[in-house]
Amino acid sequence: MMPPRATMRLQLHKGFTFDDASRVVPYMARLGISHLYCSPILTARPGSMHGYDVLEPTRINPELGGEPAFRRMSEALRQAGLGLIVDIVPNHMAMGSANPWWQDVLRYGQASRYARFFDIDWHPDNKLLAGKVLLPVLGRQFGEALEAGEITLHGGAEGWEIRYFGSAFPVDPADGSEIAALGVGSYNAAEPASRARLHRLLQRQHYRLAWWRTAGDEINWRRFFEINELVGMRVELPEVFEATHALLFRLYADGLIDGMRVDHVDGLADPGGYCRRLHARLAELAPGRAPYVLVEKILGRHESLAPDWCIAGTTGYDFMDTVSAVEHAGSVQPALERLWAELSGRPGAFEREEISARLEILDRSFTAQVEATTDALHRVAVQDPRTQDAARAALRRALIALLTHFPVYRSYAGGSTSCSGDERAFAEAQEKACRVHGLADTSLIALIVQWLGDPDTPAKRTAALRFQQLSAPVAAKAVEDTAFYRYGRLLSRNDVGFDAARLGIEPGEFHASCVARHAHFPDAMLATATHDHKRGEDVRARLAVLTEIPGEWGVVLRRWMEMNAPHRRTVEGLAAPSAGDEVMLYQTLLGAWPLTLGRHDRAGIAAFEERVAGWQEKALREAKLRTSWTSPDEAYESASRAFLGAVLHGDFVDELAEMADRIGPAGAVNGLAQTLLKLTVPGVPDFYQGTEFWDQSLVDPDNRRPVDFEVRLQALEELRRLSQLASHWCDGLVKQALIERVLDWRRRLPDLFARGDYRPLQITGPRASHAMGFVRRFRDAALVVVVPRLPCALLEPGAGLLIPPAAWDGTMVRLPEGVSGMFKDVFGESADCRCEGLMQLGDVVGGFPVAALIRAAAE
Repeated sequence: MMPPRATMRLQLHKGFTFDDASRVVPYMARLGISHLYCSPILTARPGSMHGYDVLEPTRINPELGGEPAFRRMSEALRQAGLGLIVDIVPNHMAMGSANPWWQDVLRYGQASRYARFFDIDWHPDNKLLAGKVLLPVLGRQFGEALEAGEITLHGGAEGWEIRYFGSAFPVDPADGSEIAALGVGSYNAAEPASRARLHRLLQRQHYRLAWWRTAGDEINWRRFFEINELVGMRVELPEVFEATHALLFRLYADGLIDGMRVDHVDGLADPGGYCRRLHARLAELAPGRAPYVLVEKILGRHESLAPDWCIAGTTGYDFMDTVSAVEHAGSVQPALERLWAELSGRPGAFEREEISARLEILDRSFTAQVEATTDALHRVAVQDPRTQDAARAALRRALIALLTHFPVYRSYAGGSTSCSGDERAFAEAQEKACRVHGLADTSLIALIVQWLGDPDTPAKRTAALRFQQLSAPVAAKAVEDTAFYRYGRLLSRNDVGFDAARLGIEPGEFHASCVARHAHFPDAMLATATHDHKRGEDVRARLAVLTEIPGEWGVVLRRWMEMNAPHRRTVEGLAAPSAGDEVMLYQTLLGAWPLTLGRHDRAGIAAFEERVAGWQEKALREAKLRTSWTSPDEAYESASRAFLGAVLHGDFVDELAEMADRIGPAGAVNGLAQTLLKLTVPGVPDFYQGTEFWDQSLVDPDNRRPVDFEVRLQALEELRRLSQLASHWCDGLVKQALIERVLDWRRRLPDLFARGDYRPLQITGPRASHAMGFVRRFRDAALVVVVPRLPCALLEPGAGLLIPPAAWDGTMVRLPEGVSGMFKDVFGESADCRCEGLMQLGDVVGGFPVAALIRAAAE
């Protein structure tokens, strides 16, 4: 079976079901998509907009239409010749009364048949939790909730249960006679004696109700990141693996699923072992089909995906990072860092912001996990006479130092997987930890690195696993969900999986990543937008233009801050919004401003304002500086919201629209370039729902708004010449047309795009730094791709997206030996062109901003 040619991600929920997805199939087929790639399909919490909070892995989500609707969707896909890739969630499940496995654990404790399914520490050092599960669900202290009558006892058809508002917790059946003997059936919250009896009953249960704020300090089960409602699963155990995947395996065996995307693979105890087991089971279920498995994984700067996981690759965050970085002028990084530090008063270098965020997150949200990992390290230390004097407090300091500087999501030592990158990661973390945290703990840090990097005893393997399952959520929460919302040098480099410390990279590094992908993971997914992105792909592409005009951008920022100073308020003696929040707001407004929006369109501006307000609230709370999700500062948020409304209904809008018009064409060229690169480099291009037009979306929920597929299908049916579409490019039709044309060639020449080699083009001359390209060949077929880079200097005012031929004067491109003959210009309307040897770049990039030339067969 060939790998997918191209995928489209659809977000399913009760407002967009399997039947709704079925109605999109004709559009996907017409566009050239080969596989639908959908969000999780198993039963999730009612009203879930994403499906990652699975309650029942044995049933297809009834809110999506259940199995009948799923089969209808599958049939519609098959009839159109499309396949299906589903997102699966092996790492965790949602708690709650609708989760029968979890309720069984609460009812019977360690005697439950599902007690081993969940990653629970039944014997923590906290003796109050011995044999119990901490449930941090109360809105206030336990005693206060009890006295207020918020915790009550009720009888039902399935036995007694404890209720707290809408939540229900089962009572151990063994306590039924105790309940009757105590007369609790006539429970009265107003009577102290009744409350005391209820308290005694609760103490007998296999769980402990607690204030939600205790979670970070006392929780004794593995959460998904810091979410108290999602509990980790032990899929490394064969019985758990089979039980949680049984339905998915049945659907795969029936030919209804063609591939799987594994969510948060780094949360698992043994990611490599899990992936190999999954691959083996799929191969066993369908011997004639090659399993197609992808993993959602964040790769560090020097990290490579292990070659022995039996997977096709990642879901494409790594590509999203490099294709964005190559469109930024990295040389201006110092200037933009100075500008940010001057205007915001915050650190200019991202690393300082990251270290601060990691320390805060470790202290605020992961104390319990830090203590558990410290305990595991202490058990290792006391087993060796050479380290038995290592104090627990010293071990804890050393552990925090390592976690603060660990450069990748996790290590893999002690598992069944390749861990060749661990040595480099530990060495970097050790060097920085020793340098920053003083000399006293350096030898201890070195010892811990040795234990974690080569866990050759059961105690060390336990400590290594604790560390691995802690470092990943710490990185996610501290970097992507905290530091990225505090650091505003340029927001286009703050996105999921991005190396924000670097503003840009040179083409050579981008080419090297493509060569490596072709060699090791040619069927990996290539993403430029996802359901998790913080800003749309074309927002990032537009903001990248600012790296070409850093001086002008600095002048504009200062003028805007001075212009809007009267709209700022003071909250507790400090400016609201803060200078940093204000600078990041301007970038968001500029990057997301719809170029089709009239400056005097009040209704349109109001709708835009609401979208930005949603981003603003999330950004302020995720930053955790002046407000947060757990302790919202309503005064600060209200003042910041009022500031947004004021600037969008004043003279500033004219300046905002003018600046958007100024950088809009170059941003659109960047958008077309990244789209063409995604379509033509090694890998499988993925299109997130609706991004076939310009994607000016912001973080969720904005990037999960309904998509008008009827408009997109109609646009496809009325395709016109690309040169015509480029002349009125603001509507985004030109981007869709580019996608359709290249996908058509991917369908006609699948081997060229899936298996063709990859060779960077040599470009010389005065504008060499403003272009990049490559050649792909498979047998007699060949593809030449050239895209502009840093295009602002190439475009003329008022000329739209078309780069004048004179801009390329003297700039040459050399085609490799063997790449010559008559080529088809994918985007041109002229006759075939002859390509060979040394050519003027202007002859390759003709009447369209980007170029793709194809030779289907030898002359």
